[in-house]
Amino acid sequence: MSIQVKPTTLGTAKVNAATDLPKGRWIGLKELDWTDQDGKNRKWEVAGRKTTAAGGVDAVAIVAMLKHPSRPLSIPIILQYRPPVAAICVELPAGLIDKAETAEQAGLRELREETGYGGPEFEGRIKVIQTGGVTPSDPGMSTANMQLCTIEVELKEGEGDPVPHLDEGEHIEVRVTPLVDLYAHLQAYEKLGYIVDARLHHYAAGIEIAKRYGLGAK
Repeated sequence: MSIQVKPTTLGTAKVNAATDLPKGRWIGLKELDWTDQDGKNRKWEVAGRKTTAAGGVDAVAIVAMLKHPSRPLSIPIILQYRPPVAAICVELPAGLIDKAETAEQAGLRELREETGYGGPEFEGRIKVIQTGGVTPSDPGMSTANMQLCTIEVELKEGEGDPVPHLDEGEHIEVRVTPLVDLYAHLQAYEKLGYIVDARLHHYAAGIEIAKRYGLGAK
């Protein structure tokens, strides 16, 4: 399937310089002394967030199932510039878990902030249907971890797109994407030079594999 997607209208951002930091404000770097399975002592450099919530979980990613009366089941994905990779990234809505928050509370809050889905206008039409376990984001390099929160949103016929509630300095564009064609849309974004986040790519690839091999078919 050939899918066409529109380029972002977020404007241009760029990285001007990269400087080695002896000490970071948000991220720390440690050297681990450890012993492998052969009894050999080794060292390993590891990065970690300094903002980890009391529950030990850093962040939540959100899959929001948008159920519309006359449109295919879709999810909102977001486009935003990411300085570490100096490119526009295509991602699931996500964010850090605040102090004393659960993953579910953070998921509902971040979904409303980044996409507009949530809040009083969606009362009785939005609910968390599943929260995954704690998973490491990059276990070979970092202690950072997250949970995947799946949220179901009931939409109404003729209802307009909600307005995100972004923090100052946030530049995010929302793209509502049919779930069945998610993988093809991500390939189209890659052709524009955008980078697809690994979590979203793997999620879409899983759907594509299920379609190809008929997994879950009755």
